[in-house]
Order: sequence, then structure tokens, then C-alpha cells
Amino acid sequence: MVTTDTAPQSPAPQSPDLARLLAGHRPQGPVETADHARATALVEAADAAEAADATDAASVWDRGTPLHFTASALIVHPPTRRVLLRWHVRQQAWLQVGGHGDPGETLPLDIALREGLEETGLTDLTPWPDAALVHLAVVPVPASPVEPAHEHADLRFLLATDSPDDARPENPASPLEWLSIEEARQRTTEENFRETLDRAARLLG
Repeated sequence: MVTTDTAPQSPAPQSPDLARLLAGHRPQGPVETADHARATALVEAADAAEAADATDAASVWDRGTPLHFTASALIVHPPTRRVLLRWHVRQQAWLQVGGHGDPGETLPLDIALREGLEETGLTDLTPWPDAALVHLAVVPVPASPVEPAHEHADLRFLLATDSPDDARPENPASPLEWLSIEEARQRTTEENFRETLDRAARLLG
């Protein structure tokens, strides 16, 4: 009987698609470069902990950790160059759609698509002009009665719809509004979101 020795298999990284997404993204400017470095280090640390079989290894999507990933999308209607903003009650601000991954979710684009559907009712959302990451921003989140202050490493995509009039808010407290890029810039005080809008404007032409 012939036997062959095989090397032990290393555990697969917990977020290979996330690692590829970050590796393929080219940050623009010093702020995003620093955020990109932190996000990459977060994934590498989580994968190292998992490879070492650490019992306390946390998912990079775990909202109970001080820094974790979220995924969001700026919904666009390319023919009119408009963008869809949602009123976020907790932040008291007009922003893009998006949020945390549900348990077991690890694919950033899938999370953004699910959040987009849930928060707008639009069933035809599709990555635009492709599935590439448009912007990565680490954003602070203030403490609330149910969780301490923390940070989101927010992965931002563009999603397009051909049916802008079909948008419906998830609830009455979170209205939606179609705006021009300039109108959207005036609605927000968040410089990181203005950067997302500016990148969308360049792609919309």
C-alpha cells in the first residue's frame, strides 16, 4: 500500500472576497490611504487569529467590536444623474443606504444590495458601472443607549436603478429623496460622504 504525506491544510481566510476587494482597490488621497491600511490590517489580524485557532477570534463584521466592516451604496439613476438619499434617524442625516452584515454574511456587495432593497424597495438594483469598490471610509459612530462608541470601515458601492419612481421608504421615519449631486452635497455635512458623491459625479459624467 502506497501512502503519501500531505501538508496540513491551513484554515481558509474568513473573508477571502473582502481581502480581494481591498487588494484591488486603489485609495485616493491620504485619508482613504490611512483608512485602507486600517481595514487591511483588520482583515489580516482576523485571519491570523483564525489560522491560530484562537477561541476569541471575532468576525470582521461583528458589530460588537470597536472597528468592524459595514457595506453601503449610493443609488444612482444614470439618465438623470440623480442620486437617492435616505434619512437616517440615528445619525440625523441624509446619507446613502447600507448597514451591517446579517449573521453569516461576508460578501460586501451582497450586503449592500440587500440593504438597498430593504431600505428602498427597488428590486432592479445592479452594480454600476461595475462591481468595483468606489470608496472606503472609516467613520466614527457615537455611543447610544445600547452600544458604546465605535467605528465603521464602510465599503461603498454604486448601484443603479431604471425605476426611480418605484422607490419606497422602509418606514415613515426614514424618507427617501432623489437629488442632483449638488443638492445632495448641500444636504450633508459629512466630508467623507461628499467625497463619495464627488466620485459618483465623475463616473456619471
